[in-house]
Amino acid sequence: MFVELMQILADRTVMITVARLNDDAIRVNVIPQRTGETENAALATPFSITGTPAELDAELSIHLLGYVESHRQLRTSLAEAKSQMDAAAKAAQEEAKRKTAERKKKPEEKGTEEEKPAGPTIEPSPDARTEATPSLF
Repeated sequence: MFVELMQILADRTVMITVARLNDDAIRVNVIPQRTGETENAALATPFSITGTPAELDAELSIHLLGYVESHRQLRTSLAEAKSQMDAAAKAAQEEAKRKTAERKKKPEEKGTEEEKPAGPTIEPSPDARTEATPSLF
């Protein structure tokens, strides 16, 4: 039983409780403790098995082995998912920086083009008369 638990015990504390349910049944609970507040709660999912003492002697190590393997796979999957999310976030930040830099560049280029006159300008002659528009009222 303890050989199977060694993979979990490598990085966390595990609490084991044993309770007698009736004359011929026992319940064993294996409860891994979270290593920190930020750790996913799924890694602290308890394992519980009920059976006769003879059944538990014969099968507890097999079931514990399956539980430990599932725990290891979950920890690996969570680590991979976190790694992928971190990489995607970094790529998104880099893309946003690149787009911001491009936007800053474009107004500078447009500003130099807008300063150029579009064509010759015509100014009114000084002796042109300006008449007021007659009012309707």
